[in-house]
Amino acid sequence: MVGSATARELLLVVAMAAVGLLLATAAAFTPWPVTPGGSAPSGLVDLHGPPDTPDPAGSTSG
Repeated sequence: MVGSATARELLLVVAMAAVGLLLATAAAFTPWPVTPGGSAPSGLVDLHGPPDTPDPAGSTSG
């Protein structure tokens, strides 16, 4: 009797973890709606290099 209750509880914990993982994946990869006049929609981070700027006056590089 104790074994079946333990197995049922373990199955419940694994099922809840799977549901949480699916919800987190859906929140990370689904596009967010764009609201007019609002901020930009959330999304994964884009990597950009630094802008091309000349060395400041008095620079000792090079």
